Amino acid sequence: MATTAKTTSLAGTADIPVRRMDFEFDDAIPKYWFGGDPLRTLILTALSCTFPEGERMFMRSVRHFQAGIQDPELQKQVRAFIGQEAHHGKEHEAFNAFMGRKGLPTAYVEKYTKVGIGREEAFFSPERMLAKTCALEHFTTMFAETLLEHPDLIADIDDRLKPLWLWHAIEESEHKSVAFDVYQDQVGSYWVRTSEMALTTVLFSLFSALHTRHLLKGDPEAKQHRKGLRKRLTGLWQHRQILKELGSHYLQYYRPDFHPSQKDSSFLRRKGLKKLQEWVGDRAAGAPDLQAQA
Repeated sequence: MATTAKTTSLAGTADIPVRRMDFEFDDAIPKYWFGGDPLRTLILTALSCTFPEGERMFMRSVRHFQAGIQDPELQKQVRAFIGQEAHHGKEHEAFNAFMGRKGLPTAYVEKYTKVGIGREEAFFSPERMLAKTCALEHFTTMFAETLLEHPDLIADIDDRLKPLWLWHAIEESEHKSVAFDVYQDQVGSYWVRTSEMALTTVLFSLFSALHTRHLLKGDPEAKQHRKGLRKRLTGLWQHRQILKELGSHYLQYYRPDFHPSQKDSSFLRRKGLKKLQEWVGDRAAGAPDLQAQA
């Protein structure tokens, strides 16, 4: 398998371990690694292009308030969160470079994302940037836990790339409460939290679509493989129950008493870790004994 990992770091906490995966992406992997479908492939590639600078923004927003945190356990969780996010950025930079070698303008999307985030940080207060981090973490948690609950959604992904997406999903679920707990501890404003979620929802949806469109426009081969719109809509309808679950999960964020831990996803993570262990062996280490918890 091309997506090998060399070492695993046991830094972090028991619940938020920092795994050093060091994935390698074989150029023999096809360009359209998601079932031969350009659209699904490039939707995920566009997201990946936003991850390196997005993860760094998450780290900066949390670090800004780190010194004021009095709870030693939350301090440990913040360090673990930063460790996991740093490795996410590193691995997705390598993946984006791999897709760039396929002729896709991934570097442009990465640069566009960096400039956009820089402008946001210059305009918004640290409190609102932390709220933005919480909002985006809610999105990544929604998608990650949907993937863990419905692994058939990535059944068509090339086997050599499945470990990347599963590993990222597991760790997003593991640290889903950290930025939110920092926000509640250091800011706590319900208005800032929910208004920023509303704004972020619009911007996240808009720029995800724009980045995907840019990759599609920059890939002449994609036109030869596009399927009919009707077939795509049929595919979405087949997943209507999952879309309904995502909508319900999203709306919960606006509740005054919302907390990410209200959805216990420990069983989903254990299932995901067992599968990741099958693919990468001891590189999935850093979690409690899988057999004992099965």
